[in-house]
Amino acid sequence: MRVLVTGGAGYIGSHTTLALLQAGHDVLVVDDLSNSSPESLRRVAELAGRAPEFVLANVRDEDALDGAFSAFTPDAVIHFAGWKAVGESTRIPLTYYRENLESTITLLEVMAKHGVKTIVFSSSATVYGDLSEPPFTEDAPTGATNPYGQTKHMIEQILTDVSAADPELAVAVLRYFNPIGADVSGRIGEDPRGIPNNLLPFVAQVAAGRRDHLTVFGDDYDTVDGTGVRDYIHVVDLAAGHITALEYLDGRKGSFVWNLGTGMPISVLELVAAFEKASGTTIPYEIAARRPGDVAACYADVSKAAEELGWHATRTLEDACVDSYRWQSTNPDGYATAEG
Repeated sequence: MRVLVTGGAGYIGSHTTLALLQAGHDVLVVDDLSNSSPESLRRVAELAGRAPEFVLANVRDEDALDGAFSAFTPDAVIHFAGWKAVGESTRIPLTYYRENLESTITLLEVMAKHGVKTIVFSSSATVYGDLSEPPFTEDAPTGATNPYGQTKHMIEQILTDVSAADPELAVAVLRYFNPIGADVSGRIGEDPRGIPNNLLPFVAQVAAGRRDHLTVFGDDYDTVDGTGVRDYIHVVDLAAGHITALEYLDGRKGSFVWNLGTGMPISVLELVAAFEKASGTTIPYEIAARRPGDVAACYADVSKAAEELGWHATRTLEDACVDSYRWQSTNPDGYATAEG
């Protein structure tokens, strides 16, 4: 299959691109590299034994996207591209609405122009907001508590409406929870620009000596130890979920939604303890006030993905911590680390 991957140089995108290549698919990555590095794709090619094609462009650029579709002639699209930091989205919401919504609308228009009828969308557990209690099933009420989550929620609605208008479309919406870990090779991993917005890369940077301490936002939630509880899924399992969803859509029409997670709630301090054990390091931390837009607990009911896709997470929290530490310790400055 020929698969166009938007945002394919990013954290989840690069691991999925690697999985696609290893599964024998041809891949074109469209990415503006605003929050990623071309080095990730060079290393993906090294690991896969062959390189994805690449177009440097923002997905909002209709002319560039049209040219990519014309040259590559994809059979399907996996859509990762978008801005993704919850806290940042509360400070610059218009940027999030512009980047995430416009890129998706442009992508769907270009897909329609070229007759491409299959799309897998990178959604998020943030669409569940705080309207119900976890574990969240796919039919739980949705309504995000922050602009980032709202963009995911709105894109899901756009996809539902477009699918209803075109019965030939096949749409998979993957609501994944908290991706962590790295490829076992240690060659690709999460490399955020500036201060990490996600927990584990920050923890890993503290362990590697890149940062002095971790800040834990809130210890007064109604959880096991007062810190926020999340569902942490290994990024390699997540990448496999995209391949499985893509294969499921083959020969099918309509819109489908699946949670991709482990179903296991883990608190911030539990994750810190697991990382300390896996890395043999101590993670100093300080408690700070809650962040705007955060919820106390968010974890998945993953039974639907197991039943319909035959997919489930196979890697443990310890696996993810070991793999993250391997990535961070051998690449202390991420992809900017000079090769030995």
